Amino acid sequence: MSVTTRLFRAFAFAALLPLAAAAQSAPTVVVIVRHAEKGTTPANDPPLTEAGVARAKDLAARLANAKVQAVITTQLVRTRETGRPTADANGVTMETVSAGGPVAVHARATADAVRKHAGQTVLVVGHSNTVTHIIEALGGPKMAELCDSAYSNLFTLILDGSSARLVLGSFGAPSPEVPTGCPATR
Repeated sequence: MSVTTRLFRAFAFAALLPLAAAAQSAPTVVVIVRHAEKGTTPANDPPLTEAGVARAKDLAARLANAKVQAVITTQLVRTRETGRPTADANGVTMETVSAGGPVAVHARATADAVRKHAGQTVLVVGHSNTVTHIIEALGGPKMAELCDSAYSNLFTLILDGSSARLVLGSFGAPSPEVPTGCPATR
């Protein structure tokens, strides 16, 4: 290999280093919500109610400037209907991580799906019994499961290298008051 070829390769490699460093240093922003208000029928997979549809639209509006690059839901109608307005607004195809079975397995599978989008902004739509487990699987704090009446929580987890910072927020209409005996996460 000639000296000129070696110098060219060295300069080309050196020119790419800042791009590689910038790509590695971009944090992953994960917005995690529970699906919006659901109907009662069919019992095993109900769609959103009118209030739920409004909440899903509110979520898309809240995330309008977030540049969401991935939307991850379960196979159930209520999570897909909650994520669809945000996916449509950002021109992304929703990804599905199957729910059912052990919650810890689902949480790990969802975390693995999120990690495929390193350096991007990702919306994850889960369930009252999975949201906080997904946060923990991504390196966030251990938290109590959400109350069944909690729909307005918006958890933003900022993953930057080995650190995870959780920011609590809300979207849409406020959830009803937390019933006695149900841990507050607002």
